[in-house]
Amino acid sequence: MSDMSFFITSSTVAALIAISIGVMLPALAMGWSISKAMEALSRQPEAEKSITRSLFIGLAMIESLAIYCLVIVLIVLFRNPLLEYMLK
Repeated sequence: MSDMSFFITSSTVAALIAISIGVMLPALAMGWSISKAMEALSRQPEAEKSITRSLFIGLAMIESLAIYCLVIVLIVLFRNPLLEYMLK
């Protein structure tokens, strides 16, 4: 296997691992935070507005982690900055 094909294969495998971890962990965090919000709503239904507002802000922050991971993986797959050094 040449150096170029090994580099492309290893960067693709690294991107697959990164996207799988980068999507799985925020999904688990979202599920955990939603379940905790449901528990809080069942204990204090009168605090629904503040719990819901805090939940949506937290979910947006968690989702941004998955989006950042997706952006980095797309950069690695389609415009790998290390590929320039491999071609020289």
